[in-house]
Amino acid sequence: MPKPITVLVGALGGDGGGVLCDWIVAAAHAQGLGVQATQIPGVAQRTGATTYYLEVMRAAGPQSVLALNPAIGEVDVALATELLEAGRMIFNGFVTPERTTLIASTHRVLAIGERTAMGDGSFDVGRLLRAVKERSKSQMLFDMDQAAEEAGGVINAVLLGALAGSGRLPIPDAAFEAAIREGGKSVDTNLAAFAFGRGHARGELEQAVREHQKRQAAAIGVEDLIERARKSFPARSLDIVEEGIRRLTAYQDRKYAALYLDRLDGLNPELIRDVARHLAVRMSFEDVIRVAQAKTAPDRMARIRAEVRAKPGEPVEITEHFKPGNEEIAAVLPLWAARWLLARRPFHLSMHVRSTTVWGFARLRFLASLRWWRPRSFRYVEEQAEIERWLQSIKSAQALSPDLAREIAELARLVKGYGDTYARGLGNYRRISAEVIAPALAGKLAPSKAADAVANARVAALADPDGDSLSRTLAAIAA
Repeated sequence: MPKPITVLVGALGGDGGGVLCDWIVAAAHAQGLGVQATQIPGVAQRTGATTYYLEVMRAAGPQSVLALNPAIGEVDVALATELLEAGRMIFNGFVTPERTTLIASTHRVLAIGERTAMGDGSFDVGRLLRAVKERSKSQMLFDMDQAAEEAGGVINAVLLGALAGSGRLPIPDAAFEAAIREGGKSVDTNLAAFAFGRGHARGELEQAVREHQKRQAAAIGVEDLIERARKSFPARSLDIVEEGIRRLTAYQDRKYAALYLDRLDGLNPELIRDVARHLAVRMSFEDVIRVAQAKTAPDRMARIRAEVRAKPGEPVEITEHFKPGNEEIAAVLPLWAARWLLARRPFHLSMHVRSTTVWGFARLRFLASLRWWRPRSFRYVEEQAEIERWLQSIKSAQALSPDLAREIAELARLVKGYGDTYARGLGNYRRISAEVIAPALAGKLAPSKAADAVANARVAALADPDGDSLSRTLAAIAA
């Protein structure tokens, strides 16, 4: 009896996994194939697995039996609308290196635990990508969320196009396109998104993507910086370094991106990728200027309209809620004024700004235009000094132990945000630096033990906001 082709889809709520499943079923039926589908929608984006399982058989007869649920190790094609969903399927044993083709988007939607962590709680994307490549037979990975945005469609259509381009199902492109048309919803944009995903799967868009990146670099004047990075750093780190260059140019300017490369010089090649990721985030720290930049970004309104499904011509009003305190205000003041304000009694101001009105948008644009002032601000000066001390610790540690240097780099996860969150994370970082890193660099602690001690202290600092776990861990290390 012929065996079915098994397909497992992992999606987030709102990604259209059910519609994707319906498109595949409709296309299979149109080709006279046997197909069985089971849909298990989760209750929300991150509080339950949203999965869809299909079995497609070329010559299904009355004696054919198709399963309702996937079996571990017996999935031929795994589709994921987000990278952590691919990790979930790998963890559950459905994706195997002997059998499974994994087609997944590389973008991330942070889980609640990642968002609420004391430090940078985001899951290690490098670890996810390594698992994807090691645990699947073949992979097709690209940012499908960005592709859907550029095509004006939805991510499920891009994923369907990638599935069609993979050739893993005996279904022609025309059948998939007919299924989209029969669905009757956003047909033109979904067909465009389908074509984008199919073209990427077949390698037709690689040159176009390279040309787009080249034009993007030329537009912001960093071609020479990217060329410098390609000559100076290992190939496996270039995706992070180049993204850091673009990020910091948009955040501040080209000179600031050049400083980013200067700071990476002198690091061991095996540390470049990890340090480059954390350094780009630390150098683009959050302040009111950064917030205003994000609130007035050109593509933000289009993204919001798409999220709320506003029709063309339908008005959308946005009210921004701010609650700046003396620390947030002091962050953009010169040093003397900031120190005077921070010495005063703490306060907070409740503000509501309608960014869809001319006056509200103008106020935010004025704040965003203060990038030129940022290098003169209190927060900038303080942050750069902290970054230099952190980098110096890494460079000193790499001569003793690459593992210790890497753990010191990972400590950057503790420092994020602003206000109380920033102060708490920075305080924890300074405690670990003074009580563990400094003794290790002074030779008072073996490098191998120091690496473990820094890792344990970092985990403890992220465990609770009160710092009790960190205090106990530091006491144990000292003992």
